[in-house]
Amino acid sequence: MVVKADGLAAGKGVVVAEGLACAENALQEIMLHKRFGQAGERVVIEEFLHGEEASLLALTDGYTVLPMLPAQDHKRVGDGDIGPNTGGMGAYAPAPVLDEAGVARAVEEILQPAVAGLAQEGSPFRGCLYAGLMITAEGPKVVEFNARFGDPETQAILPLLDTDLADLLEACVRGDLAGAQLRWRPGAALTVVLAAAGYPGPHETGRPITGLDDAAACGALVFHAGTRLVPAGRIADGSGEDEGGPEGYIPVTAGGRVLSVTGIGSTLQAARDLAYEA
Repeated sequence: MVVKADGLAAGKGVVVAEGLACAENALQEIMLHKRFGQAGERVVIEEFLHGEEASLLALTDGYTVLPMLPAQDHKRVGDGDIGPNTGGMGAYAPAPVLDEAGVARAVEEILQPAVAGLAQEGSPFRGCLYAGLMITAEGPKVVEFNARFGDPETQAILPLLDTDLADLLEACVRGDLAGAQLRWRPGAALTVVLAAAGYPGPHETGRPITGLDDAAACGALVFHAGTRLVPAGRIADGSGEDEGGPEGYIPVTAGGRVLSVTGIGSTLQAARDLAYEA
């Protein structure tokens, strides 16, 4: 079964319990020892779904649903899909686990009914609706919904979008998304998250970040997440003096997930190679 803190836990409030003893331990950690603080005042216990996860983001004006490329992110902290869950250690798009027929089915059975239901209740939703799906033997099932662009999936999806995003968002606001079309660049995009040592547990901050210019020169996109600028004089060795930013300031780490590095290529392998090179 799956035990979830019912409040906001930065994407980390989920324990996949292999058995009853593990589930009981999760309840104690969450509800008694307050591992996730107030987020664990109440928990949700869900059926464990067997399959492969995929993320399907869609734009909607409250009525029309326009799906984006399916993506897949990786939650566990370690290479090889091991270790505790995180807010996401990387993603790629498009994800073959959800083909065109699968996307169409997810829109028809999940996204469109959700949007129609919200409108029927008098709370029409306009914006980006994110469906976290498990692709099971019976088809796509819902793991979670978010009312926003997903992180880190967005860093792999939007670089492939050839339609002007501002025009699409404006159509969502105006309520005329039905006339819009999504055009996609060929190929694939893959994002790797650079995280601080110790994440998702206690981790050090304030470490200088170098190599940003070199990564950009490779042709990769670098997205800042847990970073900030500090006066160069506060770093004893002067690391990062040529890393851009206002003169006299350098970027340092300021969170668990620090940077997302996205490679774009004609194939998924090419995108992966570029991301890791950068």
